[in-house]
Amino acid sequence: MEILNLSLPATNRFATDYTAQAEELMQFFHYRYNSSSDFKVRLSELKDRSFKRNELSDCIGKFMDRFPGSSAVQKSLERLKQDNSTVIIGGQQAGILTGPLYTIHKIISIISLSKQKEKELGVPVIPVFWIAGEDHDYQEVNHVFIENNNKMEKVIYPEKILEKRMISAINLDREKCKVWVEGIIESFGETQYTKGLLEILNETINQSESFVDFFAGIMMHLFKDTGLLLVDSGDPNLRMLERDIFAKQIESYGEITKRVKDQQNQLGLAGFPNTIEIRENAANLFYYDEKHKERILLEYNQEKNVFTGKECFHEFTMKELLAVAEKYPERLSNNVVTRPITQECLFPTLAFIAGPGEIAYWAELKTAFECFGMKMPPIVPRLNITFLERSIESDLKELDLDLQKVLSSGIEEEKENYLEHIKNESIEEQFRKTKEQLQNNYKFIKDLTEMEAHSMLPMLKKNEELLIKQMDFMEKRIQMAIQQKHEVITKKYEKVGNSLRPAGSPQERVWNGFYYINKYGLGFLHDLLENPFKFDGTHKVIKI
Repeated sequence: MEILNLSLPATNRFATDYTAQAEELMQFFHYRYNSSSDFKVRLSELKDRSFKRNELSDCIGKFMDRFPGSSAVQKSLERLKQDNSTVIIGGQQAGILTGPLYTIHKIISIISLSKQKEKELGVPVIPVFWIAGEDHDYQEVNHVFIENNNKMEKVIYPEKILEKRMISAINLDREKCKVWVEGIIESFGETQYTKGLLEILNETINQSESFVDFFAGIMMHLFKDTGLLLVDSGDPNLRMLERDIFAKQIESYGEITKRVKDQQNQLGLAGFPNTIEIRENAANLFYYDEKHKERILLEYNQEKNVFTGKECFHEFTMKELLAVAEKYPERLSNNVVTRPITQECLFPTLAFIAGPGEIAYWAELKTAFECFGMKMPPIVPRLNITFLERSIESDLKELDLDLQKVLSSGIEEEKENYLEHIKNESIEEQFRKTKEQLQNNYKFIKDLTEMEAHSMLPMLKKNEELLIKQMDFMEKRIQMAIQQKHEVITKKYEKVGNSLRPAGSPQERVWNGFYYINKYGLGFLHDLLENPFKFDGTHKVIKI
């Protein structure tokens, strides 16, 4: 594999400036991600804090027992119990078939940075992936994209979930899932790896009860030998470890919200829009309604002095909600504000791996962390990767396309220029003249009709429009026939666009990782992990 490092802007201005470590942004973070000395300071800070390491290791081990394991995983669980161990952590929702490529990129980032920092700092650094199983946005996880007739097509998993149910609580229909998965893999084309891949996926489906199980099972098939640990934020056993954290968040709800709002104001003064939607009375916690199987976002009602959902079906005094946190912590879950704080309280986090959107919202949380007497960990931008297949590289050269420009803005402009170039201008000019002549003739007919048969004018106008429309149609069909003579070239433009900038989006936000695994085998991921990636903010183009 050959890696090209390109300077490309991130998907939002904040992330672009953060990657460059612009001075005006550093006030919103405690550490610089590209400073070795800051990581040493962070390590020293972690030594002064205490964590429930044994309980956390046992909880993660119990969750992971039902998925493919390895001696490396067991070693990571044991090392997590050591007083000097740290973690590199990042997370994502449990997308069907792992979701878009960026989820795999994030895991590769976590594993790669863990290895690098362990070597650099001389302490155990364990890779941890946080599955956002408590999230309820089913529409985010229930689909993949495939290429069909030279266009990217969204294929949705055929099961509707109407309630705001946690992803952890969504059961998997095994037979329906097998049929759907088989159709997706078949759409990628049969290779020497397809049969074995389907066997692994079917085995994983057979052992899965929920969406999270299916996601976690696949991830451990792919990454178990790296020592990667998985944690499900929707795991009831994990919630038991979060009781004291929930209690502190409930008691400090007002202060947390105030600090986030104040930080957002400071970001606004610096010229950056807010990322987190937060109301003045936000409690930043969800309550899980078991009867209706929905998560309810809590707010504090000042008039009644109670925590309540928008629908007001549930009301809790401070004392009652603290009792829920103590006795039934599985009924509570975090929102975007409190989840990072909970994560930080649970894990000795050396660094957090973040996508562009996450970087922006973590900037709004600095003083909320300080409310809990701790600092935000270094926020390290995840690796941004594009896979460049040999056939696509060949097409780029043949079409004389600039790789960096294609990755930034796609191929539409170049494709349109080519289509303009192959147009038959003589035909276009002749149709223009004919339409102009027709319109002039109709002008004379209109004048005569106005004098002799005024009532026929609407019909005459409609007749003229119909003829012009027919001529436009005919011109378009002739030009299309000309284009079809050049179809081989136009399809190459589409092929390059679909591969590198599908539907105007980065490859990693559309393509599913199994397209590449089906084509190149599981060894493809192992080879990826052998690369000594630099976390320098550059875009990694990997030639395969």
